[in-house]
Amino acid sequence: MRTAGFLILWAFLSFSSGFAQDNEACLDCHNDPELTMEKKGREISLFIDPAVFGKSAHAKASCIDCHSGFDPDELPHKEDIQPVNCASCHRGEARAFHVGGHAQKLNCASCHQNAHAPENKKALALTCESCHKEAKNSLAGSVHAGAADSPTCGNCHSPHQTGAVDSQKCLNCHGEKEFVHKHAPDKAEDYVLKYQDSIHGENIECSDCHGGHEIAPASSPESPVNHSNILNTCSQCHDEVAEKFLASEHGKALQSGFASAPTCTDCHGEHDIHQITDSRSKVSRQHEVEVCMKCHLDSPEVQARMTHSAGFVAGYENSIHGRALKEGNLEAAVCSDCHGGHDELKASAPNSKVNKFNITSTCGTCHASISEEFAASIHGQALLKGVNDSPTCTDCHGEHAILEPSRSESPVAPQNVSRQVCAPCHNSVKMTGKFGLSSDRFSAYNDSYHGLAVQFGDIEAANCASCHGVHNILPSSDPRSNIHPANIAATCGSCHPGANENFAKGQVHLTGREGESGLIYWITAIYISVILATIGSMAAHNLLDWIRKIRAKFRERYQPAFHYPTERKTGLYVRMTVNERIQHALLAISFLTLVFTGFMLKFPDAWWVLWIRKIGGEPLFALRGWLHRAAAVVMVADSLYHIYYLAFTQRGRQFFKDMMFRLQDVKDMLQMLKYNLGLDKNRPRFDRFNYIEKSEYWALIWGTIVMTVTGFILWYANQFMGWFSKSFVDVSSTIHYYEAWLAFLAIVVWHFYYVIFNPDVYPMNFAFLTGKLTEEEMEHEHPLELEKIKEAEAAAAGEEEREA
Repeated sequence: MRTAGFLILWAFLSFSSGFAQDNEACLDCHNDPELTMEKKGREISLFIDPAVFGKSAHAKASCIDCHSGFDPDELPHKEDIQPVNCASCHRGEARAFHVGGHAQKLNCASCHQNAHAPENKKALALTCESCHKEAKNSLAGSVHAGAADSPTCGNCHSPHQTGAVDSQKCLNCHGEKEFVHKHAPDKAEDYVLKYQDSIHGENIECSDCHGGHEIAPASSPESPVNHSNILNTCSQCHDEVAEKFLASEHGKALQSGFASAPTCTDCHGEHDIHQITDSRSKVSRQHEVEVCMKCHLDSPEVQARMTHSAGFVAGYENSIHGRALKEGNLEAAVCSDCHGGHDELKASAPNSKVNKFNITSTCGTCHASISEEFAASIHGQALLKGVNDSPTCTDCHGEHAILEPSRSESPVAPQNVSRQVCAPCHNSVKMTGKFGLSSDRFSAYNDSYHGLAVQFGDIEAANCASCHGVHNILPSSDPRSNIHPANIAATCGSCHPGANENFAKGQVHLTGREGESGLIYWITAIYISVILATIGSMAAHNLLDWIRKIRAKFRERYQPAFHYPTERKTGLYVRMTVNERIQHALLAISFLTLVFTGFMLKFPDAWWVLWIRKIGGEPLFALRGWLHRAAAVVMVADSLYHIYYLAFTQRGRQFFKDMMFRLQDVKDMLQMLKYNLGLDKNRPRFDRFNYIEKSEYWALIWGTIVMTVTGFILWYANQFMGWFSKSFVDVSSTIHYYEAWLAFLAIVVWHFYYVIFNPDVYPMNFAFLTGKLTEEEMEHEHPLELEKIKEAEAAAAGEEEREA
């Protein structure tokens, strides 16, 4: 068969020797399926199907383009047949092949086994599998296997220059819009393309993270980019960082299986990872807080594991750090500055940056000078000794919601620092007992003028920090301390110009207890005793009087035998002239204003003060002070005029004479007591002024003198402290306070009863408005005076008759 074929071929070639050699001529013989030849002991088919060849990549090429040097007149055409030189046409592919990994072991025909037939990419892949069985097995479970549009070996590996697949090959598919829409509809169109511009795009290939042939979907537990495996994948390059992360709270949570625990890509991103100094990075200073808040504020699962509330975490956004960051200040502290980047630990961990004993150095990264100053303070030294109760930065300033002192919400604002920062420790019985501190320092400050002024809203008044310092607090025994005796004058002088050494004479935090200041203690004790005795006896006197008069009213109304005459006397008698009523009005208004504004300062948290403070705010404190002083001036002026009135007017001199105590007043008081007790049926008959009114008047004179003198000293406290001592002013303040109570209670219990609540005059005695009393009132309250008036009237009438 083989010989016959050659004869036929030879005859044909001989016949056609005069024509050019073309493919048809070759195929006239080679289209015989039985045409073969023997080579190296093997029978090789020379059959070429023209129909198949016509569809191949070489259909337009001439046979002699590849099989060069063949003599058609010879059988065989060439004695020593050399392999076809594909490079003559495929120069680029040949060059690539010769530098690739297959050049030493394979040739073109190893893969392209039939150059006369169309190539099938799947078939080519199967050809690869014949050598790369391990890759074949890995690929079988890959996302690239099975689908109709799955890539073949040649799609990823350069067909001729074989080697590692670069990222660009992956992007040929994964970077196409249609591909993304079809295979990753939940991802942004440029999701994969971002990788090219990332920090990894220059030196890390896709396969370094996703794997080579065994690429699994990210949802698969086997995938190196599965959430649970990301850390291991990243650690291939970032082993030191991974080690830190594993020891952090985030790393521990991830290892424990907590599904919402963060891993590398949760913070840094996936394909769009950039240097942290690049504003595009998710963990750049511009965006880091957003990344942290995504879990710590917005994730219910994470919040459920946290010991702090969401509000606590969100406090950062309104803090001085958070607001500065929003305004573009990239130097402002962000989460990692305080908590660390990959080594976040709970505050209870000794190595944590936010552990109480490490916070000073953490804050000192930005606030170096303050940190050094604090470290030398009594609080800083206590921390160095391991005293956990000693405060550190966050105990005073807060943690996330740190605000500048100028903000009223800040715990270190002037109006808050004493009560919210210092008091919780220095007013704590447990703390003061533990460290041997005085437990009454805050209460003493709170009751002082400074403390009361601060409570009332005055932000200029001295608080704890004004005297003791802010970060440089030292014990008074330390010469560097602001409150060392040698430095007190300078410390006080910052608010009180001209302060001298006398400012240091006297107890600073006064409570009025025995042993602190003997004089103040005894003044306090005496005044309290006098107030209790005086006001108590007044109250008892009034109670007896009230009971007696109530019984009389009852009998008058319900027992006919006790009815009084029904004839009414309409005569009116002058009790107070216009001049006297004006004096009384100025006294009453100034007195009540002084009481109201004085107690407003002393009791800033009283219910009746709080609503006024809410309406007036801080400006009300300044207004209160001016009103108090203005009322004092009015009272003193009224008092000085009253002295003039007593000395230089006839009615005034008579008033003074009638107000003098006499022995009869003592007798009247005893008679009134017996009458009220039911021991005597006769009520004492009073003249113009009874013992009650005289007591009121002279108590008023005494109180006005005392309040004027002490008030003047307090008004000019700086000068008097400089002339005498702080103790002198403290004594004046104590007297002023208790005298105010005595005067106020006396007016309420004694005067208000007799002119308002007294059953005989209720709802009030109108003499202070009209200046007159009725004849009935005169007969009941001042019968002797009425007799004298009538006697004088009768004498005057008789004189007129005689003259007529």
